[in-house]
Amino acid sequence: MNCDELERIFLECGQPAAQPLPADADEHAVTCLACKQLLKAFRLPSAAETISSTKLTRLAATLAADLLPTQPLAPMGCYLMAFAGAFASIVTLGVYGGGTGSFSAMSPMQTVSILCLLSGSASLLAWSLVLQMVPGSRHRVRPELLSAAVIAFLSISVIVLFQFRSEPRFWHRGWTCIQAGLPFALLAAAPFWLLLRRGAIVSPRATGATAGLLAGLTGTSVLEVHCADLDLLHVLVSHFGLAALGALGGFVVGGAGEVFGRYMCYRSDRHRMVNERA
Repeated sequence: MNCDELERIFLECGQPAAQPLPADADEHAVTCLACKQLLKAFRLPSAAETISSTKLTRLAATLAADLLPTQPLAPMGCYLMAFAGAFASIVTLGVYGGGTGSFSAMSPMQTVSILCLLSGSASLLAWSLVLQMVPGSRHRVRPELLSAAVIAFLSISVIVLFQFRSEPRFWHRGWTCIQAGLPFALLAAAPFWLLLRRGAIVSPRATGATAGLLAGLTGTSVLEVHCADLDLLHVLVSHFGLAALGALGGFVVGGAGEVFGRYMCYRSDRHRMVNERA
């Protein structure tokens, strides 16, 4: 007897433990470790003790204690349009209040390139957020890698598009731009957070970094249209640095939310255990 024949006997018998096997099966198991373990597993006695209905009821009650009713998510396209609409609306609001001074200072190629880079990056991040709202969604690029790739690609693009210029008051002008763009980034974070609450977030840190980067890009977009200072370091540090700060802030907030959620679960479990003992 060989391994294939023994496997065929198991398949035909259905319950090998309840039916006798050929004598040469044991002889084959002596020389074959895999078949020996298989025979041992099938010949284990069935468990005499079964779980009582009381224990099953208690287990079901414990599992259902933290369950909350949920509402079905809207189609992904609706959330994508909502993220894009919030981004575009806040950028439009900032441009309406601050003007378009950079368009007169940049060349047509720089203007088109910057607008395409910002809109394309925002679209990728918005779609990533929509996927992160639905557990089990397939990501072509992991969210944390996508955020890092967007920051790196935007930085390289800025280095290619702009040049170093004399900047006597670099830190003062840079801080002024950050102060001008930060309110729009914070304003964008509010609708993004409300939209993300509709989904089931599995990784708060990655989602927070993605949402923070998208919110930061909102402020960056306002600055890129408004600010006429085209010095490479100024654009890189003050404009696109705001987007990087948004990603860092979102990561920290997401991590804090994750730790707080675990702490609340721990307190809930301890409270339940105390009640059961009482």
